[in-house]
Amino acid sequence: MTKNIRSHRLLSLGLAALLGLTAPAVCGQELSPTANPSTATVSQGELYQLDPDHSFISFRISHLGFSILQGRFNTLRGQFRYNEKDPASASIQVTVETNSIDSNHAKRDAHLRGKNFLDVESFPTATFTSHAFQPQGEGGDLSGDLTLHGVTKRVVIPVKTVGAGTDPWGGFRRGFRGTLTLQRGDYDLRYNLGPAADTVELELLIEGVLQR
Repeated sequence: MTKNIRSHRLLSLGLAALLGLTAPAVCGQELSPTANPSTATVSQGELYQLDPDHSFISFRISHLGFSILQGRFNTLRGQFRYNEKDPASASIQVTVETNSIDSNHAKRDAHLRGKNFLDVESFPTATFTSHAFQPQGEGGDLSGDLTLHGVTKRVVIPVKTVGAGTDPWGGFRRGFRGTLTLQRGDYDLRYNLGPAADTVELELLIEGVLQR
């Protein structure tokens, strides 16, 4: 269902996704609020640039089985293509800077960036590149390759459409939400945090601006 989306350009970012989408992503550029005309309409396979100020990747993981640690990645970039008449052709590519991990605790974040965990010096980015999208209702299943910690695995991300429409600056935007559950060991992240912490839940919130 199409609707207008109000955006306030605030400091924040982190998902939805990866990945939460029904489409793909590429490089980051500064977005101009006046870049698109107020008459913007969506045509087949048009390109959307991710708005890094309104796209988020967050994570949840057990803390020793006693509580839940939450955090996010603050820097991502990408782009996607979406065809309203042919959603199955949607695609997306997203790059996340692993050094931007933020759990609201400086010492813990330094540990997470180190060799026991993300090893950001050796693996400065994580990426997702889609290969197929199977529409279903207001969303569908997005499959693609997720590369994290130097390991690439094929994953399937359930996606829901959040909304689409003209923004206050005359541009046209689309947003999606996706969720993904990972096993740390699949990506060679084996630091012992107890069995309850073997699973990581990701939420991906992706918002793109139509490029003209």
